Amino acid sequence: MLKRTFINSWQRWVHRRIPRSDTQVFTQKNIFIVPTSVGVVFGVLLLILLITGINYQNSLIYLMTFVLGTVFVGAMHQTHRNLSGLTLSLTRAGEGTAGDEIPFYLRLCAGKNQSLAITVSVDDSRLEQIHIPAGGYKDVVLPVHSSHRGYLRPDKIRIETRFPFGLLKAWSWLRPSSAGIAFPRPLIAPDVGSSNDDGPESQSAIPRAGQDNADLRPWREGDLSQRVMWKRFARSGQMIVADWQGEQGSPHWLDFNSFPGADAEFRLSYLAWLVADRVQKGTKFGLHLPGEVIEPDSGAVHGERCLRALAVWGEKPPREHDALAFGTRQALDIKPLRASK
Repeated sequence: MLKRTFINSWQRWVHRRIPRSDTQVFTQKNIFIVPTSVGVVFGVLLLILLITGINYQNSLIYLMTFVLGTVFVGAMHQTHRNLSGLTLSLTRAGEGTAGDEIPFYLRLCAGKNQSLAITVSVDDSRLEQIHIPAGGYKDVVLPVHSSHRGYLRPDKIRIETRFPFGLLKAWSWLRPSSAGIAFPRPLIAPDVGSSNDDGPESQSAIPRAGQDNADLRPWREGDLSQRVMWKRFARSGQMIVADWQGEQGSPHWLDFNSFPGADAEFRLSYLAWLVADRVQKGTKFGLHLPGEVIEPDSGAVHGERCLRALAVWGEKPPREHDALAFGTRQALDIKPLRASK
């Protein structure tokens, strides 16, 4: 219980000092420094030397103790200086398939001092021995592992240095506000036709004479009212939509409801495989998801748009900023009320 309380207090303190942002400038207010295991052993040896010198009143031991102590203090200043003034920015959060590594594109800009032997890491992914000259910058790509589809935003990206002697380590974090996207992992779809092509409505949607340049299909949520054939609706009560693209062939519709009995995540994986297959074949296709319809098109850009829609379906984008502390929202809500009075 005490450990959890301490960790929560520490996290709140860190979050106040390092707010969520895609750019972080490191100063003495947000750089942390402690001795490494080697530094702890070094300090213990210094203490032993000092006690030995006091016990035997040996000037040479005193000299050695103070010289090595000066090296330790100088290493502390140099290690801190190695990060001071450095700017770490997230230039772009990448995209990829769930289960793979998603690239996060970072830029490190040094201040008036050069930054040597910098390490950037998140979880098990590390980039080591990054050197940035004074006033210069360096672009790096940090791969972040994704475990499932949707938005991917690491809580903290750690930056660390142990230069020059490895006696101390200085570190800080970048808490990005932008998120990458992990697409559903494709699974070979079963041979199931789209539900939009089944039933009597599909039979009524077959193009007839005099409509050679139109593809007729049942109405779907998101279709423009201008495309509805209202005369046919008045006669038959069926809402039929005309796509005036018959010369280019009838588009294929990929429908979320085409896989009855399958789990939602499996359906998304099936659709991801079908999208990749249609893009590879250059086929024109549209995507129908509950609450979202993407009109038929072709090409890689259209395929990426469909994959993004599959990736974030049912997901809420992460908040750009941290949640307000308890009680602060009420104070914010009172101000507009007073202004209206």
